Amino acid sequence: MAELVITIDGPAASGKSTVARLVAQKLGASFLDTGAMYRAVTLAAIKADVDMSDEKKLLGVMRTSKFQFSVEDGLTTVSIDGVDVTDEIRSPEVTAKARYIASAAKVREKLVQMQRRFAAGEEKIVTEGRDQGTVAFSDANIKFYLTADVSERARRRQAELAAKGDTASLEELQKAIEDRDKSDQTRTVGPLKLAEDAVIIDTTNLGIEEVVEKVLGFVKTKCLKRN
Repeated sequence: MAELVITIDGPAASGKSTVARLVAQKLGASFLDTGAMYRAVTLAAIKADVDMSDEKKLLGVMRTSKFQFSVEDGLTTVSIDGVDVTDEIRSPEVTAKARYIASAAKVREKLVQMQRRFAAGEEKIVTEGRDQGTVAFSDANIKFYLTADVSERARRRQAELAAKGDTASLEELQKAIEDRDKSDQTRTVGPLKLAEDAVIIDTTNLGIEEVVEKVLGFVKTKCLKRN
């Protein structure tokens, strides 16, 4: 296991992926984008036209597909069977159907194993997701939980999509985020919840750099000085 493990959990569009990536850059750590893993399996299942509620078929997709994840300039690149799908995994359809992968116990177990294998080969990692501090790395050195008002999260998602040329109304995006929150919080396997020892940061009125500085401040105080 890595000597330094930092987990950043939180609901959709709370800023955790961007913050985790930047924190990893600042610390010279490896960035583990677990969301990209779940989305990649979701996209592979969509392309295979399998029943998203059939766990056995989802496991079959995982066995027959080759997933590759790499980080270049702080950005995660994703390939399935040698084809770059980095942009495709961020589509609204994948976002809407990722909950099936997240709720499939055996599939989720395989993904957690992948995450732990990744960490085992790194010296320092920053990982983000929904169960990183509670399930995947419950013994992490320091845990964070980012949150934000749902209206602000919808606005952020809209801006993210607009930058890629996609359009969606705030109302649609807010409804999708609320549905995702409910699914994440109520599923029986790896639900989104606050780790007892997590540091909570409300990002509603904070810029990305402000959040990054807050996270780094806690890390330097609780972890790096000790080392």
